[in-house]
Amino acid sequence: MLKTQAILWPSLITVVSLLMYFIVTINVGRARAKYNITPPQMTGEPNFERVLRVQQNTVEQIILFLPSLWLFSIFISSLWGAGIGTVWVVGRILFAWGYYQAAEKRTLGFGISSLAIITLLIGALVGILLPLWKTIS
Repeated sequence: MLKTQAILWPSLITVVSLLMYFIVTINVGRARAKYNITPPQMTGEPNFERVLRVQQNTVEQIILFLPSLWLFSIFISSLWGAGIGTVWVVGRILFAWGYYQAAEKRTLGFGISSLAIITLLIGALVGILLPLWKTIS
């Protein structure tokens, strides 16, 4: 059974990441109003399309991020998981700021957040496989 103290940090990062996602989603609505893009229209103004891509790419990434964060935090370290999760959030913010300006400026943030996910995912896999290996050997 997990103790509340052990999951406070990854819980905080989960809430922060969801708030960040909520903000980029709100930005899509604001961009729709600013560029007069009415639903269900999804194209027509490059500035709007970049804002929309930030939101879409973030939802694609968060599907990998949240389970990886939690599995890493459970099987390796909740504090390290939260730290790497913080790097992911910062990477997504840099990604959004860059992409809002120009598509070419999204690369740094994308790289940072992708590296964080890879670290969490590989760490979680190792944290799961090592105890499994001990039970079968």
